[in-house]
Amino acid sequence: MTDSASDPAAATGTSAANYRVLARKYRPARFTDLIGQEAVVRTLTNAITSGRIAQGYMLTGVRGVGKTTTARLIARALNCIGVDGKGGPTPDPCGVCVHCTGIAEDRHVDVLEMDAASRTGIDDIRELLDGVRYRPTSARYKVYIVDEVHMLSEKAFNALLKTLEEPPAHVKFIFATTEIRKVPVTVLSRCQRFDLRRIESDDLTALFSGVADKEHAKIEPAALALIARAADGSARDGLSILDQAISQAAGGGDQTVTEQAVRDMLGLADRAKVFDLFDAVMRGDVKAALAIVQDQYASGANPVVVVQDLLELVHWLTRVKISTETARDPGLAETERTRGLEMAKGLSVPVLSRAWQMLLKGLSEARSAPLPLQAVEMVLIRLAYASDLPTPGDALKTLQSGGAIPAAARPSAPVPSPAAPRAALGMSGGVATAASQPRPMPEPLAVLPAEAVALKSFADVVALFESKREILLSAQLTRGVRLVRFEEGRIEFNPEKGAPNDLAGLVGKHLTKWTGQRWIVSVVSAAGDKTLYEQEEDKAKADPLVKSLLDAFPGAKIDRISRVET
Repeated sequence: MTDSASDPAAATGTSAANYRVLARKYRPARFTDLIGQEAVVRTLTNAITSGRIAQGYMLTGVRGVGKTTTARLIARALNCIGVDGKGGPTPDPCGVCVHCTGIAEDRHVDVLEMDAASRTGIDDIRELLDGVRYRPTSARYKVYIVDEVHMLSEKAFNALLKTLEEPPAHVKFIFATTEIRKVPVTVLSRCQRFDLRRIESDDLTALFSGVADKEHAKIEPAALALIARAADGSARDGLSILDQAISQAAGGGDQTVTEQAVRDMLGLADRAKVFDLFDAVMRGDVKAALAIVQDQYASGANPVVVVQDLLELVHWLTRVKISTETARDPGLAETERTRGLEMAKGLSVPVLSRAWQMLLKGLSEARSAPLPLQAVEMVLIRLAYASDLPTPGDALKTLQSGGAIPAAARPSAPVPSPAAPRAALGMSGGVATAASQPRPMPEPLAVLPAEAVALKSFADVVALFESKREILLSAQLTRGVRLVRFEEGRIEFNPEKGAPNDLAGLVGKHLTKWTGQRWIVSVVSAAGDKTLYEQEEDKAKADPLVKSLLDAFPGAKIDRISRVET
């Protein structure tokens, strides 16, 4: 970055009349001052050096990463004439010639900046294009910088296309946008695109430390790290926060910007308290968790930010769980690193994923709630009461442990093997799942030769249709058929209302084809047994766990049943 001593455009002094905010005072004056944009700087430097200057540039990236600054640097590089007034385009503008100083002070007549957010219509673009045919007044190139170009109307874009494709040799267009997807591809194809990246926290911390030194401000390293985190990759946002922090400490005794002062200013929760809060929630200690939140709220922490901090912690713990290398981040305090490793060891990835989902939903609730603190407290209560619940996988293994047959004991012939129906209880406010005693199901038959297929029951027939991926027919046989008679080669059933008229014919045709023997499937008027689905439902209701759930929630009913292979 540059300071007032190296940039003539940067005013000096400390009085209110000539004070400049840090984001403007330390605006980069050279390409090398752009931090975190090495690829862009290298490409532009080589292009200017070799004379491969495009007619249009498209700069995109999040706010505060240097799009407008880069546009002005390109304008300066193209129009610099050097200290002696005889130089040509250079990637290292002198900063003292009439063109460099005029562009840096936003007063050069041949470098026109336009805010497309406020001038979106076709008339504005026509006014801009009317001046394209005239040569520059004094500079080498006439440069048009259009900020937030995605805000232009469709007609304005169309009016720009022809001139942008074949502009006069003395005209260059530079566009900047935060919403590159809203820019028509016809415009993008006529420009060289440069994506400016978010600036890494380490680079921002180094930048803010250098600025603080130049401003003769004392600031704790932990406070700089907090500002870099809050900046979220934006140098301008971070410099604005740093400016505010220095002003806040200006009236103090030793004028040192402390970590706690920055936390109070930003409404952030104490990092150690975030660990304490998550630990209390995962232990199911609701009282302690609510006390911590109340204490942080009284200290000025924003409840929404508390949830965001918890989300960040859960994400970090999940990454530590996957790879302990994450915990070696030099920006972490030793206590945070040690405690984080310990917490990650005691939590599984499914539990952390569930916490992430609940917090993410709670974040949207807190943002829209009339009283965010109450919404956050309810989120923490839900999370605490869910902390000791088993994951779906663990619950299923527990429920199936009594009925599963060891793999070594299973015979190789196609005889019934255990499978467990899973019943879902539909209730107003949620869905509870449970598993009943396993129902015998045949081994998959799709891999067996036709002559080896032995269908001993109607359930075997349904399983055969499932293995052959006849899903619709399988569902109709399960839910829409009341079996009257079954023997090898013959099936008689009473169809439910809504069953297709040709169901019997289709079933007989497929069975004859798959088994190699003739099957006669007919419809009769006798009552018949319950459907297979109803039989599974009865078995599910008889399961102790399902029965207890039905008793605990009067009016609940089984919504669906699915088979889970063991």
